Amino acid sequence: MGSVEFYTNQFVIYSHIITYGNAADDKVTDLIRDEIESMWNEPAANISYKGYILRVRFNITAAFLPDISPTTIFENTDPRNNYFRIEEFALGNISFVDVLGCNSGYFKLENLYPGSTTAAHEYGHTLGLKHPQDLDIRGLGVPGIMYPRGTLVDAPYQYNPAGQAGDSSNGGTMHPKYRKVKEEDIVQLAVHKLPFKNNRAIIGDFTSVWHPDHREIKDKI
Repeated sequence: MGSVEFYTNQFVIYSHIITYGNAADDKVTDLIRDEIESMWNEPAANISYKGYILRVRFNITAAFLPDISPTTIFENTDPRNNYFRIEEFALGNISFVDVLGCNSGYFKLENLYPGSTTAAHEYGHTLGLKHPQDLDIRGLGVPGIMYPRGTLVDAPYQYNPAGQAGDSSNGGTMHPKYRKVKEEDIVQLAVHKLPFKNNRAIIGDFTSVWHPDHREIKDKI
């Protein structure tokens, strides 16, 4: 989720990443911030708006707030704020956001190594982007940021380049580290179609879910 501001020659999407949880700290929070900002700005994408060609730029900030309360998250009214719990254990063994176009989710620490692209992928979901329907993109080169794990890709982008395509037990599917944000990903955000008021608009929506530690849920199952 974020706040979109329209300037003379560009759209700027502002998002603030707030982390909490037993595995969150300043270091991993800054890693998430840097990955999102650098990857989403890398294409230097332009879109057409009212006869002008405008650059879309992402301004991402972040903070580690270990003592944040459920009430603070639930009562938030700032569209820039996105809340993510970070833990070593996650039910389903994967990071996720609550719905498409949201401002809350849960990250599995193992998914957040430098270059993993997980944070950038989940950020795309917070802005409303879905997984592509066709998950066999062999012959199409570098996978875009919104392709999920399990996607069939050209051999160089697999976990194991020598693995048979589709054989996940032998690394024959996409390694997330090869995903890139492409210009078409940013075009799909359709920021130029948002309802602007005083040159400002909101992208995404408030889910504002405070997540418990999944280990506590597991113990109750």
